[in-house]
Amino acid sequence: MYVFLVTKSFYIAKTAKDSTGAIVASGIAGIFLFHMAENIGMVMGLLPITGVPLLFVSYGGSSLITSYILIGILLNISGKRQKTIFVK
Repeated sequence: MYVFLVTKSFYIAKTAKDSTGAIVASGIAGIFLFHMAENIGMVMGLLPITGVPLLFVSYGGSSLITSYILIGILLNISGKRQKTIFVK
């Protein structure tokens, strides 16, 4: 599910309507990718154990709220890329 989340975030960044939306969406995808890679590395013993929470799973109110806000921003960027049929 995390790979799907990251790839969908990069797809939203690629198809964004403006460059600002693309930069914000790719930054959000980078945040999700970093959290995913850091947690996988900690579990496998390749990286030191840090306080980075696993998104949508680990207990922590501020991390969960921040993740939901980031998903909301991605949904907003994705909604803005819809083209209108009638253009003035």
